[in-house]
Amino acid sequence: MEEETQKKTPQAEKYEVTDQDREALALIKRGADTLLIEDELLQKLARSRVAGKPLRCKLGLDPTAPDIHLGHTVVLNKLRQLQDLGHTVIFLVGDFTASIGDPSGRNVTRPPLSFEQIKENAETYLDQAGRVLDPAKTEVRYNSEWSNALGSVGLIKLASRYTLARLLERDDFAKRFSQNLPIAMHELLYPLMQGYDSVALKADLELGGSDQRFNLIVGRELQRQYGQEPQCILTMPLLVGLDGVNKMSKSKHNYIGITESADSMFGKVMSISDDLMWNWYDLLSLKSNAEIAKIKDECLQGKRNPRDAKAELAREIVARFHGEEAAKAADEEFSRRFKGGEMPDAIPVVTVPAPDGSLTLGRLLKEAGLVASTTEGNRNIDQGGVKVNGEKVTDRAVRAKAGETLVVQVGKRKWARVTVR
Repeated sequence: MEEETQKKTPQAEKYEVTDQDREALALIKRGADTLLIEDELLQKLARSRVAGKPLRCKLGLDPTAPDIHLGHTVVLNKLRQLQDLGHTVIFLVGDFTASIGDPSGRNVTRPPLSFEQIKENAETYLDQAGRVLDPAKTEVRYNSEWSNALGSVGLIKLASRYTLARLLERDDFAKRFSQNLPIAMHELLYPLMQGYDSVALKADLELGGSDQRFNLIVGRELQRQYGQEPQCILTMPLLVGLDGVNKMSKSKHNYIGITESADSMFGKVMSISDDLMWNWYDLLSLKSNAEIAKIKDECLQGKRNPRDAKAELAREIVARFHGEEAAKAADEEFSRRFKGGEMPDAIPVVTVPAPDGSLTLGRLLKEAGLVASTTEGNRNIDQGGVKVNGEKVTDRAVRAKAGETLVVQVGKRKWARVTVR
């Protein structure tokens, strides 16, 4: 491929767009941050329908140290929707690009990973993808297949296709350059190598996080130079975490891990606010636009309790990672624990510090703002007025450990979802 010279991009034939194509586009756009270029993707969808040839939809993930939670599944969910629409999903493991290190969003040079680390992390990423995507309909590739074959001559030819001025248009590169911070030469190669992946795979659509937009555009431009029809680009926003404010992150203790128990996962989904619930429906649910619109309309008209809609979302998410039976059991267990407790639709989410690694339940109640003092908290515990995760606690010696997230109830009306850190 490196021997090819620049070619003129072929002019695509115009296809008549149908309602089916527009509905597919609406589903693809749901929850997305950016779509480039909408009219082009609509034409690709129409051509795919007429020719009976699925689009090639690519997601590249470098197997850096894994941090697996629902936030990482947002783009995987979008790929699953594309699979359900009949298109080909390419899950690209960036074993070559991981050895360079993606500089996106970095203000310092990212240390390259060893090949041993890359191999170990790649296995985790594949497991993560398999929990959301249909493995039978997923094409798994490694970019070392073509990147290693480039060799030094091919790499120099690829580098000749892009200018330093264009690379320095990247926000993170520009900031570091203006602040006289180092930019290593290998970092400048990263966008080119990621873009070359799209050439090698002849991608019709590439997905990524909102921080990947520049790299995805490089792929689009390189495809033009290699005489291919340029890919469309779909970026997805970062999922807001349980606190309703910050992006989902383990460091912020506002996440749901995909390996958590079914009961824990179900309870955490039930603790989010109603407003956040609709955002999660858009980004995490595989339901159609019409189904979600119907659920939301029924809630707005008072025909359905938002708590029931939230439970439906929780069941769907739990079923994806634990199966239908586990989701049903988690729903029943949650109802059993909180039956009669009049659990509010939205629970305040707070984070309390534990300098020594843990703290007493009475102190937790005080720090969470559920009682005025530790003494009052202990009194409520002694009197049987405190529940943790739906279970009554009467032992004031119980301690909450750093890293735990608990749904705490004092009396009938005071609730909080408390994360200890």
